[in-house]
Amino acid sequence: MRLQALGEAIAAAEYGGKAARLSEALAAGLPVPPGFVLSPGDVQHFASEPVSVTERALLEARLHEVGLPVAVRSSAIGEDGSAASFAGQHLSVLNLLDLDATLTAIGSVWSSGQSASARAYRQRMRIAGEPQLAAIVQALVPSDVAGVLFTVDPISGSDERFVVEATWGFGEAVVAGLVTPDHYVITRRGIVIERLTGQKDVAIRAISGGGTCEADVDAVQQTTACLDDEALSRLVALGLECERRFGPRQDIEWALAEGKLYLLQCRPVTTASRHRFPAAGSL
Repeated sequence: MRLQALGEAIAAAEYGGKAARLSEALAAGLPVPPGFVLSPGDVQHFASEPVSVTERALLEARLHEVGLPVAVRSSAIGEDGSAASFAGQHLSVLNLLDLDATLTAIGSVWSSGQSASARAYRQRMRIAGEPQLAAIVQALVPSDVAGVLFTVDPISGSDERFVVEATWGFGEAVVAGLVTPDHYVITRRGIVIERLTGQKDVAIRAISGGGTCEADVDAVQQTTACLDDEALSRLVALGLECERRFGPRQDIEWALAEGKLYLLQCRPVTTASRHRFPAAGSL
């Protein structure tokens, strides 16, 4: 069993682009939650075979080093490149409270890579070979607000502005299209030039016993802005730092928890990003 700590040198060819990029970002001082990565071989092993006492002990120790609860996310070989992002194709499992729940989640992540939709996406993107998914195990960020940030306008292609979409709770509500998120357009100097409010009637929240649920959002909060100017300024700074490290045109997933900003994913913008729809209404 090979467990690579985030922050170490991780090869995209062995552990997938998402894991490699997050590890590099953490090593560079960006606010990535701590964690570790399991190789595709280990993920398949845990999904299909009994886990030995030795393996359980090692995983248990690493989980406690990272700190429970954790999230398990996929990192597919060939994922998060400039041509194919795999956005929405593979599973993420949040708010795991113990080893058994984490192992079950790892198995679910592996299974998501074998799904008909994931295989069809691979075929459409002309990615050869069987799916290979590593798994990222990270400390859970108990998001108050989360969303996506593009360092280029994904509709017009203009690199003079950033676009932010945000909602209450975990950002999976945005990625899965469960809400119409707040929508902000900001110059590279941090000047907000457009504010649109969404209909954020549902939030994905952690459950005390583990896992998540879709919770109703208070009527007032549904049309209340998630982000103020100070938070947007911090997002612009994060986007600029990601560009300095990884180049222009970045698609970033982020979260705010108790006032702290976290980087959850950073990948090149692909044509798939153009299919995101802006929110409606004005703040």
